Amino acid sequence: MQPLIDEVKIKQLMKEALIEALQEQKDIFHDMIIEAIEDIAMTNAIRQGENTASASRKEVFDILKG
Repeated sequence: MQPLIDEVKIKQLMKEALIEALQEQKDIFHDMIIEAIEDIAMTNAIRQGENTASASRKEVFDILKG
């Protein structure tokens, strides 16, 4: 019978694999983090908006036009 790999070795291998993936796929992880930050910002904006008065369509577009 082959001996089982111990937990310490498994953890070390997992850490190494994660570090390697992060180094090789920086752009993918960057995009995922940006997406998560945008989702959090949108959630916060929605929560803040729930506690404010409604705005008309014209008011919104006037603000967007500057």
